[in-house]
Amino acid sequence: MTLRLGTRGSALALAQSAHVAQALQQRTGEAVELVRVVTRGDVDSAAIAQIGGTGVFVTALREALLAGEVDLAVHSYKDLPTAPAEGLHVAAVPRREDPRDAVVARDGLTLAELPSGARVGTGSPRRTAQLRALGLGLDVVPIRGNVDTRIGVVRSGELDGVELARAGLARLGRLDEVTEVLDPLQVLPAPAQGALAVECREDAPVRALLEALDDADTRASVTAERALLAALEAGCTAPVGALAEVAEGDDGPEISLRGGVAALDGSDEVRLSASGAVSDAAGIGGRLAAELLDLGAGKLM
Repeated sequence: MTLRLGTRGSALALAQSAHVAQALQQRTGEAVELVRVVTRGDVDSAAIAQIGGTGVFVTALREALLAGEVDLAVHSYKDLPTAPAEGLHVAAVPRREDPRDAVVARDGLTLAELPSGARVGTGSPRRTAQLRALGLGLDVVPIRGNVDTRIGVVRSGELDGVELARAGLARLGRLDEVTEVLDPLQVLPAPAQGALAVECREDAPVRALLEALDDADTRASVTAERALLAALEAGCTAPVGALAEVAEGDDGPEISLRGGVAALDGSDEVRLSASGAVSDAAGIGGRLAAELLDLGAGKLM
């Protein structure tokens, strides 16, 4: 049997899907064929928030799954809406790549080394808000496109730098172009950044095979981060950052979660942290969101 894996056609999506396909073949012995699916986010150059926000990169893939055109699909987990999709199941969350944000800037510079007024590009409201909150005097400008496009505007001199997910650059073998990896104490990554979601139909026989790819610590971390996002009633285009990590505690594995919301103009930011049992990952995320809302996070969004 050949399993049909649905994927977007961008270089990054293909690299991510090929990674999952290889792991699946090694674990199960099943052949895997990549099937390209075009999503609205791939063909519309407008800002994500203007063309539907959360889900613009996943709707077509999910439709292909439900129609039986593919057997499984690989998503960047941060692109998935927090509400479950009827008839579908995230069967595996493979081990996560480094979730931090990275900068590619001219002349090998870091953000702090760029002069005041330097133009830094990003298509993310979260990155925009947090970059402005750093108080470095940077001119944060909107930009969309694939990794080549974004780095290209730096190489051409149109922009002084761009901010991207380090995970994507790692999967494309382009970490040598990074001039700075941002500390989450400065810039919190997006909820689920660096993680992949392998989705299938709820009743599909392939579900059991896919579960072999699941990484328990990554799933718990992503569960906490996305629970925070859901409780804030914010989508993937909201200025929300979150990062959870699993570590050994006195009474067994514990999860620690940091979350934050920043005003788009960088004028204000609210951050908090919480920890608890791994088995309560969703509860930790929900309670931390409630605390953030008590401190005014809703107004900032």
